[in-house]
Amino acid sequence: MGNAEEFSHDHGNSHRKAAHGPSSFAMHDSDLVFSALGLKEGDTFLDMGCGPGDYAIQASKIVGNSGAIYAIDKWRYLIHALLTEADCQELRNITAVVSDITQPLPIGDKRVDVCLLATVLHTLNMVENGMAMLREIHRVLKPGGRLAVINCKKEDQPFGPPIQIRWSPEEVEALLTQHGFRKAGFRDLGFTYMIQFVGHKESD
Repeated sequence: MGNAEEFSHDHGNSHRKAAHGPSSFAMHDSDLVFSALGLKEGDTFLDMGCGPGDYAIQASKIVGNSGAIYAIDKWRYLIHALLTEADCQELRNITAVVSDITQPLPIGDKRVDVCLLATVLHTLNMVENGMAMLREIHRVLKPGGRLAVINCKKEDQPFGPPIQIRWSPEEVEALLTQHGFRKAGFRDLGFTYMIQFVGHKESD
């Protein structure tokens, strides 16, 4: 696992009230997001750059005890916020890890049905770290597994990142297809949008 640090629900500090960090979850109708993701009971969901874990919490309820949630963020206080909320809701299928998502992921090969990058791309140096990160996503996705990318639209808005660091759908598609992903769907979410990509073909 390298310098990644995994927390379980019996970690002492996980019961301490933690600040709720930034999240795009409230910027759109989460039901639209999860309807498009099509998660089902027993699936494995990876939330990369999970923040306080709003998406991970909702996914946890969908996949149930037979499924699994991996949530990764580099900020310890956000991982604690996630675990605090998971404990309050008695959710036991979440593995939360303090780790840099541009480094090797602490997850085995072909474990993940759906990987989510929600308003994360604009925070990364994709020139330096993009190829390695996307290669790791390919590694952990099951054959036919999907990568979903949520971004703020590349237009002036009174909130969110500066427009010059936002990604348009066309830019996201160009990046991902260059690295072996195939576009599988698009959903307009209002202030944001979501594009889904398939990682590996079933025959890979």
